[in-house]
Amino acid sequence: MRIWRDLAAIPAADRGAAIAIGNMDGVHLGHRALIDRARAIAAERGCPAAALTFEPHPRLLFQPDAAPFLLYGPEEKLALLAATGLDATYVQSFDRALSLLPAAEFVSEILVRKFGVSHVVVGEDFHFGHKRGGDVALLRELGGRHGFGVTTLAPVPAPDGGVCSSSRIRALLAEGKPAEAAALLDRYWTLQGVVERGDQIGRTIGYPTANFRLGKVLHPARGIYAVEAQIDGHGPWHAGAANFGIRPTVADRGDLMEVHLLDFTGDLYGRRISVRLVDYVRPEKKFDGLDALQAQIALDCRVVREMLAAARPRGSAAGAS
Repeated sequence: MRIWRDLAAIPAADRGAAIAIGNMDGVHLGHRALIDRARAIAAERGCPAAALTFEPHPRLLFQPDAAPFLLYGPEEKLALLAATGLDATYVQSFDRALSLLPAAEFVSEILVRKFGVSHVVVGEDFHFGHKRGGDVALLRELGGRHGFGVTTLAPVPAPDGGVCSSSRIRALLAEGKPAEAAALLDRYWTLQGVVERGDQIGRTIGYPTANFRLGKVLHPARGIYAVEAQIDGHGPWHAGAANFGIRPTVADRGDLMEVHLLDFTGDLYGRRISVRLVDYVRPEKKFDGLDALQAQIALDCRVVREMLAAARPRGSAAGAS
């Protein structure tokens, strides 16, 4: 997949595409439906299939102090988009100037002048332009004026009766329901980070951990998880038990992901680790001391092995899921 960040220099070969438009945070089943339709239309027309996404996420512009909410960082999102079979992705910078662009100018300046789109695929509730002033009806009208087609898709239903959306996935992860979130993503949600050196208390009680911070990515419910982890983006996925939280028994160092790999030995400091959340074991709690903590970890690891053995397999994409 070709990635174009300088949108003023898109080559002729990647203009005239059928494009799916959206923030694509999560590249979940709803986004996949848009992309699949764009690919089908592109195949019929003999043109490229592309996605148009925005960086940073608009919420980061309008709510810069908001709590972390992104499902994936920019590079992880692009890896997931590449795995869908798209020919190209256009990464449009979202800044104050773009946010002030009226809906009609968004179409004429971005979709037509920059991309020369032949077809656009969006959700039924798609809005665009300054203060979200444009809707699907206006997009169809402008498409007719500028010579491109418009296809709209209904929301993809979720197993719980709602719809598949990034906000619903965030809510499920915040509630400690990673398996339910995985059903909407069609993959286990994965966190990535560089392993940092800690106080090594886990090592002293027989359960060494690989620790990393989540940064601007969504913070899931605090507690213990059954996970699988991959080192440096390749190789096998190792079974593990992870704690996300503030470590109330030991010391509050701020929210931290700590992963104990059940059948792994080796030094992981400074290496990149990918951790996919398979299931939720229990909330985080404070214990009376290290002996009680050690006993609980042993129990948690037994539960984790059972959960992972019973877990439903989920697809992966580009090592990011």
